[in-house]
Amino acid sequence: MTADVETRPVGPAELTVLADLFRSSRNTRHCWCQAFCTSRTRWALGWFGGGNRRQFEAVAAADPQPMGVLATVDGEPVGWAACGPRSRYPVATDPANSLTAVMERSEDDRVWLAPCLFVRPDHRGTGITYALVRAAVALAADHHAVAIEGWPVAGSDPPPGEEFVGREKVFADLGFRPLDRPTPNRVIMRRELAGRQPDGHVGTVS
Repeated sequence: MTADVETRPVGPAELTVLADLFRSSRNTRHCWCQAFCTSRTRWALGWFGGGNRRQFEAVAAADPQPMGVLATVDGEPVGWAACGPRSRYPVATDPANSLTAVMERSEDDRVWLAPCLFVRPDHRGTGITYALVRAAVALAADHHAVAIEGWPVAGSDPPPGEEFVGREKVFADLGFRPLDRPTPNRVIMRRELAGRQPDGHVGTVS
């Protein structure tokens, strides 16, 4: 684990710092974590010309809950985890999405989702992803979520283009348990939130 990694929630005031991080990769520079937040057509149209960034900024300005968590090392942005109520992510709530069919729709406002993780290439393999997922769990608990979910890649070798959802081992190491394996490469995982301990850490899985 990187000794001096720090994490903090991302709201409107942090968007300039987040933009600095996203510029480090072609994908994040154009996507702005909108793949889960809008239709495929609108996401594709927003890929160039800044449409996805504008949509992200509009949601950040309108939603009182943070858009996710940012990781920094020595003040430099190095990682990002999108997270928020499941209802924020139309892809997760779409009944036609076979990946998320196991999710109970009545929980969409009370269960959080961490659908996307990004670590700057020069800081990968240093524990940043663990720090981000821990911070997402803590943020969900702070906002009274009853659980938090992810849909990482099963195993340790993600197919090209799917690295951004995380790896099963990271979620399992942090107390998430599998709900379903909708495809050979994907697992739906969940961690129940049983309250906060006095030291501020999230309590054990119930």
